[in-house]
Amino acid sequence: MARQLDEQMSACFEEGRALRVLDVGLGRGVQALRLARAGHEVTGLQSDPDLRELFEKDLAEEPEEIGARIRLVAGGSEDTGAHFLPGTFDVVLCHGGLTQARDPGTTLAGLARVLDRGGLLSLLIRNDAALAMHPGRSGDWDAALAALDFSVRTGSAASGGGALRLETLTRGLAGLGTPLRQWYGVGIFGRDDLPAEEDKAERMLAAEERAGRDEPYRSVAAMLHICGVRG
Repeated sequence: MARQLDEQMSACFEEGRALRVLDVGLGRGVQALRLARAGHEVTGLQSDPDLRELFEKDLAEEPEEIGARIRLVAGGSEDTGAHFLPGTFDVVLCHGGLTQARDPGTTLAGLARVLDRGGLLSLLIRNDAALAMHPGRSGDWDAALAALDFSVRTGSAASGGGALRLETLTRGLAGLGTPLRQWYGVGIFGRDDLPAEEDKAERMLAAEERAGRDEPYRSVAAMLHICGVRG
């Protein structure tokens, strides 16, 4: 997914520009550290104190100039309005927090609000339209059938579900003045770990990268990477 994010950042901003980045629910801070090493100013928003502590330990091992580019704030994906003014950031990452939010619509509006004009919003959500694919590939038919039932129950507006489906998010982003720019599939081939052999790992990443851009593969991915740009 890092390649996809870099592609969208390159399309939105001139090369060499130091960007103001907000990483909402940064987890272990893989993206935050990567972007800080690239010269960007990164703010991490994390509600879990244990994860904050782990990230601070990792950050302490970085060179001083990298650590100086990162600020850690206690809070969750629904707390952007409490911490940041409108238009504060050039890039906002929310790679998981939207799926866990109590009110995804309000959370999404808060994420868009803190973006500056022309800013990039990068979201990673579970692909509820294809939940049965992973257990089906693994031969867990009970789980596959349960996932199919869940997909039917939550897929329609009449059921009150579908809030995080691609089509619903596309409409939501347009209504917030941050229309969809591109979307990708992530986790298409059902592996969470890279092969130990470097050449095999490269081929796996290349296959994921290509499939994540094309139909019908991206539509059955485990996750969707959705990118919008603030108008």
